[in-house]
Amino acid sequence: MSFIVFMLSGITGGILGGMGMGGGTVLIPILTLFFSVNQHTAQAVNLISFIPMAVAALSMHLRNKLVNFTKILYIIIPAAFFSALGSFIAKSIQGGSLQKLFGVFLILLSFLQLLKKSKQK
Repeated sequence: MSFIVFMLSGITGGILGGMGMGGGTVLIPILTLFFSVNQHTAQAVNLISFIPMAVAALSMHLRNKLVNFTKILYIIIPAAFFSALGSFIAKSIQGGSLQKLFGVFLILLSFLQLLKKSKQK
C-alpha cells in the first residue's frame, strides 16, 4: 500500500513539475509531513527525481530547436557551481533547521507568485 502512495506522490510531483510549478514544492512536504522522511533525504529524492524530467524537457527543447548553444554556458556554469555550493551548505545544516528554511522559501515563493499575479491584472 505504501508503494502506491509513494508512487502517487511522485506522479503528483511530476505533473506539477511539468506544469512549471516545481514538483519539489509538493514532493518535499509530502515526503517529510506524510511519510516522516528526513529533510535531507526528501531533498535528495527530489533532486534525483528531477533528472529524468530534465532529460525529457531538454530533448523536447532540442527537438523543437529552442536551445541557444551560444548562450547555454552562461546558464550551465553558474548553475552547476551554485548547485554544488547549495548542496554543501544544505548538508551542513541540521534537518530541523533545513525544514524551517525550506518552509520560509515556500512562503516567499508563494508571496512572489501572488505579487506577480496581481501585477498581471
